[in-house]
Amino acid sequence: MESSLPAAGFLYWVGAGTVAYLALRILYSLFTALQVWGLGHELGVGPGLGEWAVVTGSTDGIGKSYAEELAKCGMKIVLISRSQDKLNQVSSEIREKFKVETRTISADFTSEDVYDKIKANLAGLKIGVLVNNVGISYEYPEYFLEVPDLDNIIKKLITVNILSVCKMTRLVLPGMVERSKGVILNLSSVSGMRPVPLITIYSASKAFVDFFSQCIHEEYKSKGIFVQSVLPYFVATKLAKIQRASLMVPFPETFVKSALKTVGLKSRTNGSLMHCLVGSVLSTLPSWLYWKIVLSANLSIRARYLRKAKKN
Repeated sequence: MESSLPAAGFLYWVGAGTVAYLALRILYSLFTALQVWGLGHELGVGPGLGEWAVVTGSTDGIGKSYAEELAKCGMKIVLISRSQDKLNQVSSEIREKFKVETRTISADFTSEDVYDKIKANLAGLKIGVLVNNVGISYEYPEYFLEVPDLDNIIKKLITVNILSVCKMTRLVLPGMVERSKGVILNLSSVSGMRPVPLITIYSASKAFVDFFSQCIHEEYKSKGIFVQSVLPYFVATKLAKIQRASLMVPFPETFVKSALKTVGLKSRTNGSLMHCLVGSVLSTLPSWLYWKIVLSANLSIRARYLRKAKKN
């Protein structure tokens, strides 16, 4: 019995140390978050970077909210999305509300052949901000081999979520480097911070966006370019299939206002105070607990979806 006491004491201090470390990590993240969102400061975007802002996936949700907030800052807006009818509607709304010039480019990012058209339409514009927002996800969480129309889903997710970020950056970055100023905002996801089973391709594609953003930021920050990886948790959008907002799930306009406050300050952000807390907790969970929580949550969502589909 006595020989087990030293081992028990050692395990106690290991456990206490681990808890203390996790608590300090979370407190530090909250402290830095309060510094960013709790203190007023000038936004890191505006016409001073270049008169135009380009936003992909700009007719709904987060993309539309970025376009509106950038227009509110006095920037002219190039809206890029698939539906010309929706583009016309959003373009008209932004012009009337914010009194700025707008342009539209109809482009289906599931195709690899849209970039020559986009390049021609952007020629000659002084682009200060690029928002790479366009993206697609799974219909519901599913095991890799059981994803419906798997081959097509693989191609679409890689083409939209990965290729678009690389190609749009390729089109816009040279002008920013030439003028030694510019901001690129790449929409990743909290699911890109750690692997998320059952949305495997989506999670991996968003991890690519995160890594790509960090690398480009380090490569070009000395040339006056700020690249930010935005890793939101759930936002009440069509993509997330969430209609009601809450403290943890804001409407896109609320999220974007918060996220823009971090531009120029944090090259990697979860976008809002509550999402920062979620990101901190997820990044500090031990692997065994993280896998259990994430798998359980996605299996539950999968089961509900399949039950509903069977009834219909």
